[in-house]
Amino acid sequence: MAEPTFALGIDYGTESARAVLVCVADGQEVASAVYEYSNGVITDRLPDTGTPLPAHDWALQDPDDYLRALEATVPACLKEAGASAEQVIGIGTDFTACTMLPTKADGTPLCTLREFRAEPNAWVKLWKHHAAQPEADRVNAAARRLGEPWLKRYGGKISSEWFFPKALQILDESPEVYHAADRLIEAADWIIWQLTGRETRNLCTAGYKAIWSKRDGFPRREFFQALHPEFADVVDEKMSRDILPLGGRAGGLTDAMAERLGLAPGTAVAAGNVDAHVAVPACTVTGPGKMVMIMGTSICHMVCGLEEKQVPGQCGVVEDGILPGLFGFEAGQSAVGDIFAWFVRTCVPAAYANEARQRGLSVHDLLTEKAAAYRPGQTGLLALDWWNGNRSVLVDADLTGLVLGMHLGTRPEEMYRALIEATAFGTYTIIRAFEEHGVAVDEIVCCGGLPERNDLLMQIYSDVTNRPFKIARSAQTCALGSAMHGAVAAGKEAGGYDSIDQAAAAMAGVRDKIYTHDADAHAVYEQLFAEYQALHDHFGRGVNDVMKRLKALKGVE
Repeated sequence: MAEPTFALGIDYGTESARAVLVCVADGQEVASAVYEYSNGVITDRLPDTGTPLPAHDWALQDPDDYLRALEATVPACLKEAGASAEQVIGIGTDFTACTMLPTKADGTPLCTLREFRAEPNAWVKLWKHHAAQPEADRVNAAARRLGEPWLKRYGGKISSEWFFPKALQILDESPEVYHAADRLIEAADWIIWQLTGRETRNLCTAGYKAIWSKRDGFPRREFFQALHPEFADVVDEKMSRDILPLGGRAGGLTDAMAERLGLAPGTAVAAGNVDAHVAVPACTVTGPGKMVMIMGTSICHMVCGLEEKQVPGQCGVVEDGILPGLFGFEAGQSAVGDIFAWFVRTCVPAAYANEARQRGLSVHDLLTEKAAAYRPGQTGLLALDWWNGNRSVLVDADLTGLVLGMHLGTRPEEMYRALIEATAFGTYTIIRAFEEHGVAVDEIVCCGGLPERNDLLMQIYSDVTNRPFKIARSAQTCALGSAMHGAVAAGKEAGGYDSIDQAAAAMAGVRDKIYTHDADAHAVYEQLFAEYQALHDHFGRGVNDVMKRLKALKGVE
């Protein structure tokens, strides 16, 4: 009997990287490993130099952590599975996005050079780096002034999280860094460069984060020139117009990297991809009208359609951006799991922590248990889920959180439940926006950390949205999706697949358990959602900008 063949998927998340070794024949995950970034998310001071970051909206990372992740997880997976290098036919990776960095012509990150080690703008700007909001405002103002046709593909507003606001911030604040950078590149593409020795750019990040389209390419030079005279040729000077399709073969593993990782030289490496997008086929979704929600620190909402539609607040619609032959729509919420983590970290009394410890529970589990005792509406609380701004549908990083209805008897579990409900209302807002503008959402499949560990949350989401929720079979859906794309990059002749549809049919699956909505609960939530919408529009659409005024006052020394 022939030895099984495997594909390797590496998922670069916000706090860590996860690798899985997957059987190409049936998607069985035979080994996995996780590497927690040694420098994590850098929000206060730079490593080594201790240089303070300029503002609280900064979020950076160390590119060396990405390489350390490879060296820690890939050999560990091979060892756990007892697999040989020759059995691994393909490698796929995915990244948070937009996560970008400036490098030299050979791919050396500027932040690793002594002369730029203490310069914040030389480091990786993580997806949730929001300090480029002034630049995003300029991008949007210029696009509206010049009548740029591509703006409508992104819901009418470009986010501070995206590529060109971050690149423009480097030029504005640190022109010496900008001019020293031969390349500005997504981390998703940079890691492929390290694996293959060849610089490539992938369709997903180019389309969703860098305003590229299959039909029109990047925005015109005159637009970039309007932002800054020295920004006019940013694409041709520091990027690339050669865009690889998803699942395309970016190259083969270099000899040096193969030796470091214990793999075979020349192993097929797939083009880079984005964590949320790569998860879609790993959730069995290969056609239109089925939304995939990747639920973790934030939520990404992915759905495909047969034609391009303009949806207010969408993060983008990109042809072939998720699945070949379809228009891929993206929306998202900037903080979900992060909100719950903040609450546990800062708002839970010691008595709860002690009770959880005595009962052998996490504080999250204890709060969930207590919160489950309440009926919809029984807490008397209503929240806006903007702890990290609003990505969709308002696209405004300067919005902040709100909890309404608290009194001297309010308990932590009531607040915790209200925060869960607020995030569910945020998702419901997104679904309704899609449907109101002609994008069907007939079915929902979820993946990520939250569906794995919180039944109450999933039930609330089902009740609020009035839809059943399915759960992906894999607990590491993004890494599985990357492995599937690695198998496609290898191709059928090498033991892989010729399309992502074929890979999904063989390697993906969903669980038997389905969360089914309760009609009575939904009726109450419809009343609460009407109140949520009123608050949402009052504070989020310019009626009362008190959140922004408070944020501005906070920044005054």
